[in-house]
Amino acid sequence: MSEITPDELTRAAGWLDALRAQVGKAVVGQAEAIDQVLVALVASGHVLIEGIPGLGKTLLARALAQAMSLRYARVQFTPDLMPSDITGHSVLDPAGRGESGIGTLRVHQGPVFTNLLLADEINRAPAKTQSALLEVMQEYQVTLEGQALQLPRPFMVMATQNPIDTEGTYPLPEAQLDRFLLKIDIGFPSHEEENAIVQLTTQHRAGNQFPLDAVTPCLAEAQVIELQRLACLVHADARVVDYAVRIARATRDWPGLSSGAGPRGTMALIRAARATALMRGRDFITPDDVARQALPALRHRVMISPDAQLEGRGVDVLLRGALDGVEAPRL
Repeated sequence: MSEITPDELTRAAGWLDALRAQVGKAVVGQAEAIDQVLVALVASGHVLIEGIPGLGKTLLARALAQAMSLRYARVQFTPDLMPSDITGHSVLDPAGRGESGIGTLRVHQGPVFTNLLLADEINRAPAKTQSALLEVMQEYQVTLEGQALQLPRPFMVMATQNPIDTEGTYPLPEAQLDRFLLKIDIGFPSHEEENAIVQLTTQHRAGNQFPLDAVTPCLAEAQVIELQRLACLVHADARVVDYAVRIARATRDWPGLSSGAGPRGTMALIRAARATALMRGRDFITPDDVARQALPALRHRVMISPDAQLEGRGVDVLLRGALDGVEAPRL
């Protein structure tokens, strides 16, 4: 396998700095959330963003899409949304002439045939519709009428959900959650950040207009694909990989967790750590890179026990305890 050259490292870090700066023109604060979204993009993964309404989940996706010269589509998930509304369907084309002489079936591609798909409020659709994304997220293809149609690359799903409004929602099944590389929790901004947000979104703007005027494209499709290629070449020392494995395994018998992370969680840790290293201009990952991504990579892959829920302990608190109990290697 080829190695990353110093010029490639410098160029990749520059691209990502520029992308971060463009997204930051619209999304005030939330620096950690922006970095984690960029990590998922570079690692060729998908993200689930959770937070109460009004914290900028949709704005983050819109700003990222506008900062890149990529195709973008948004699907508002609702209880009556059908799988075919997402993936597409076949329609009878009377102008065509098939063997039956009554027309031919023409495939109408759904909104998933894009580069960046925003699945807004994904938990408002029932499991049948949510499952339409399983093949899309795992295999980057859609099967229609027995034909496998490849999605354009790069391809990324950014899904949002509201953690407090549970009426009329359907929790995502574990198999669906496991397809997301990272789960990002967006919290309240600081006092200074909220001041800046109000200024940005209300000054010279009518209604709820998104503040996207200043965001200009700085990355093209070829550059995103190049970043994803370089992330695959970032070196992972065997001791760092073992550290990631021990973290995931620690969650499987940690007090307060009834179900721990599976092997896909370990793979997510290493993929996210590689992207983190590339963003920082390194061609190797460190134990700190793995530890930094432990919460977003694992918080949706574990289940809290009933006793821990009654005691009010959150998943992040339990994961930090498990992480602190695993000794990091000295490189």
